[in-house]
Amino acid sequence: MSSLLIRKMPLLSSRLAVVTTVRYKDKMMADPIEHATGLEKKELMALAAGNDDPFGTKVLKRGPGTKDQPTEIPSMEDKRIIGCICEEDATCINWMWLHMGENKRCECGYWFKLVQGTTICGEESRMH
Repeated sequence: MSSLLIRKMPLLSSRLAVVTTVRYKDKMMADPIEHATGLEKKELMALAAGNDDPFGTKVLKRGPGTKDQPTEIPSMEDKRIIGCICEEDATCINWMWLHMGENKRCECGYWFKLVQGTTICGEESRMH
């Protein structure tokens, strides 16, 4: 008797799954924002508000890059590492540390400056 039950178990479980999916075919998952929590929820809310780069990870275009008008790099900390692609067809990136209050010149001649950024919630960061 038990061997018969064991042989039929996979068949029964697959039938239950089909019945369950058919029964709930009209139901949909809740809105992802309602289902998310923590940092994921803040990210989804920022994306819904129109901020397509909530973590500040996209590539920034260089500005004039002169000593008087350096390219401004937003940061939530008092220092940040950045990479400069000195030429369009360059195969390497020149990495450097930027510190708040200090302008820095890349090897290619462009100047960069660290400025106060905003957090994912849109408020100014509190530096340590």
